[in-house]
Amino acid sequence: MSSSPSIPSRLPDVADDAVALARQLSWVGMDRIALPLRVHGADGDTLQVAASIDAAVNLQDAGARGIHMSRLYLRLQDAFAGEALTPAGLRRVLQDMVESQRGLSTAARLVIRYDLLLKRRALASEHSGWKNYPVEIEATLRDGHLKLAVAFAAEYSSTCPASAALSRQLNAERFAEDFANAHPLSTGVVSEWLHSERGLAATPHAQRSRADVRVELRAAFDELPFTALIDSVEQAVGTPVQTAVKREDEQAFARLNAENLMFCEDAARRVAAALADDARVDRYDVTVSHFESLHAHDAVARVSGVGNRS
Repeated sequence: MSSSPSIPSRLPDVADDAVALARQLSWVGMDRIALPLRVHGADGDTLQVAASIDAAVNLQDAGARGIHMSRLYLRLQDAFAGEALTPAGLRRVLQDMVESQRGLSTAARLVIRYDLLLKRRALASEHSGWKNYPVEIEATLRDGHLKLAVAFAAEYSSTCPASAALSRQLNAERFAEDFANAHPLSTGVVSEWLHSERGLAATPHAQRSRADVRVELRAAFDELPFTALIDSVEQAVGTPVQTAVKREDEQAFARLNAENLMFCEDAARRVAAALADDARVDRYDVTVSHFESLHAHDAVARVSGVGNRS
């Protein structure tokens, strides 16, 4: 009769071995941890979302081979289960991450990504629909100071001002051609011509575009203002992409595009101006990308700055 294999009384831990090439490490941890997360919705209610989280601490002790990584993972499992995410809650989680290392670390960092769903009203009809915004939170605690940044992407439509001017010229030339000998002209005749296919000689090119925004928040505000910041950016560009669309909504959208002709440089300046005037913003970094319908490449503008201190 064979005997059962003996179970070691103490499992080996190579983390206690001597360190080769000893030095401090800036960050050590795990990326893309899948966790449920509770967040505040647009109406103040609490929602659960699926999040991807990067978690790390610094390795301040140069003589230590590594951090206690399993402690980070296990503590994060329940860290966000009980309450909606707030700056104060992030501070507590980061402090707990540092304390879990028992002297090995003095700083902690979290990067949290999830999709924010916002319900958007149609422009003219009574319909509404859901729009998805990928968002990111970066929180760092070092020497007791919390640094908080949020990032998101907002899509919009951009109609080229140069293309609009060229189209207007062709429309004017056709009008002059068709009515060269028609005198006098009545508004009825002109209106009928404008409603016909002859009344549209050219259309300007437009494309779906995107603003990628990163904002460092001031410490005075205990909130994660995604909805307010997204609303501000969409109002600045004037032509956010729509959800539910009936004919009256499409016509209203066409009017907005005509009223908001913009190059990527114009869009970047609009977004920057809106963020600079927001009291919650300490610093901003913006990239706007116009996914050209004329060219095979994209038109891109970037701008950075600080919030107004007044």
